[in-house]
Amino acid sequence: MRRLTLFLASNAGLGYAPFASGTVGTLAGIPLFYLMASWPWWLYLVCWTGVLALSFWVAGAAGKLYGVVDDGRIVIDELVGYLVTVAFLPWSWQSAWLGFLWFRLFDILKPPPARWFDRSLKNGYGVVLDDVAAGLYGLCALRISLMLIERL
Repeated sequence: MRRLTLFLASNAGLGYAPFASGTVGTLAGIPLFYLMASWPWWLYLVCWTGVLALSFWVAGAAGKLYGVVDDGRIVIDELVGYLVTVAFLPWSWQSAWLGFLWFRLFDILKPPPARWFDRSLKNGYGVVLDDVAAGLYGLCALRISLMLIERL
């Protein structure tokens, strides 16, 4: 169970990247976005909710195994947050990469309430919820960006 937990927490090993593990870990979201973009909204939401619930547990368990609540190798939270940013959009490389950039920006900046979740909840919930908040900011920025690009 330990190996499976660490495998999931690291997005199949991406969290072990020697630098920028959060950025590298977010890359796991791009093929999932490709897969899930064609799904009905309700199926996307059901699957995302399942991944969210799993990530709370996995992030918390991996933090205990590593001895650090938000260890850099734990990147399943990046996957969850990125899937918020691109939620319910049709697949395109433009959406995938702009979403990637917006999500990473807000995940790094941690505007409220992301910073509060990150600093106040020292468990799997805090590890994941700051990325969900960053994902919501990313979703808004991505939608506005796509609308502006469409008008050009």
